[in-house]
Amino acid sequence: MKKIAFILMMAFFGQTLIAQKAALVRQDKKFGYINSNGDWLVQPTYLKAGDFSDNVAPVMKDKKWGFINAKGDVVIKIIYDRVKAFDSGLALVENDKRWFYINKKGEEVDMPPSDKFYDFEDGVAYIKRNEMIGLINPKGEVILEPSYDKIMAFRNGHAKVRKGENWGLIDMKGKIVVEAIYQQLGDFSEGIVRAMKNDVHGIIRNGIFTKVDGADKIWDFKNGENLTYANNDKKMAGFINRKGEWVILPQYKKVKSFSNGLAPVSTDGKLWGYINEKGTLVIPIKFRDAETFSKEGLAPVKISKLWGFIDKTGELVIDDKYVITAGLLTMFKKNVQKGFINGLARVGLQKKWGYIDTKGNLLKDTWFQNAELFVDVK
Repeated sequence: MKKIAFILMMAFFGQTLIAQKAALVRQDKKFGYINSNGDWLVQPTYLKAGDFSDNVAPVMKDKKWGFINAKGDVVIKIIYDRVKAFDSGLALVENDKRWFYINKKGEEVDMPPSDKFYDFEDGVAYIKRNEMIGLINPKGEVILEPSYDKIMAFRNGHAKVRKGENWGLIDMKGKIVVEAIYQQLGDFSEGIVRAMKNDVHGIIRNGIFTKVDGADKIWDFKNGENLTYANNDKKMAGFINRKGEWVILPQYKKVKSFSNGLAPVSTDGKLWGYINEKGTLVIPIKFRDAETFSKEGLAPVKISKLWGFIDKTGELVIDDKYVITAGLLTMFKKNVQKGFINGLARVGLQKKWGYIDTKGNLLKDTWFQNAELFVDVK
């Protein structure tokens, strides 16, 4: 028994040691990768590069692309004109104006015929035939015959699909979860979907559409949060729960989502404060802009022209002297968090980028020409 426990413990620590985080950074006009301690995983040697995905990263040399691992070893030859990110062991690449799939050995992989090729994401990819969209898996199996006019990206294991003018929802096996009978449909979150039917706004819960009285617009629920925000016909915002009930009546000009018990709100659309889930104002409305609180208990706020960080008492604990964004490679992706993630925040100062900890200390006391968000890698 002790021997088994020891083996399991060593396996756990082995996995812990292997798993790490990596961020793409640019220094002296070349790209490399650092870990969350600020140490170099891969020295800056590439003119262009991308984030790690599926434990490999795309890099460019002599105007050609290939892939490296977290040690910096070239694992797929740098021979392609263009590449997409790896997902589930496959990547879409282009050579001589022809797109095709490769595996992690760099071998071409046959896939079902499609009028256009799409990269894999979360283990599925689109196929297109006669202007209709379906799905395939990494084995090359058609899991959904092309039957929809449009399929959106999967969120929380579900994707919105459009037939004609109406929207529905499918799971990752292509099974219909919500029939395509709605004018609008939101992202799936723990069994709840916002929707609009016959110009009426509401939520779908257990397959049943429930009207939200007085709602003129509803935003998506976030996993782990019980409330989301909604507007009434006077364009004022409040918050509803997962039953579709108003919990905080519409009284704000602008709001943002709840996170860690607090939500940014603005009564005039110019200055921001924070309320709790009872609607009580707990941090005064005085900031020029405000983002949601992270798990670290800090939120980015703009006092003058730049951003600092406050704690849940509203005290400024990191001076307002930074620029904050979600990162150049992720800024157009949905729901990418700004501020602290896993103890570090990506910030900009005087056209340089770096990472600070919750005390405001600069990681490795180093600024970069560019710095992206950290991702998991082995």
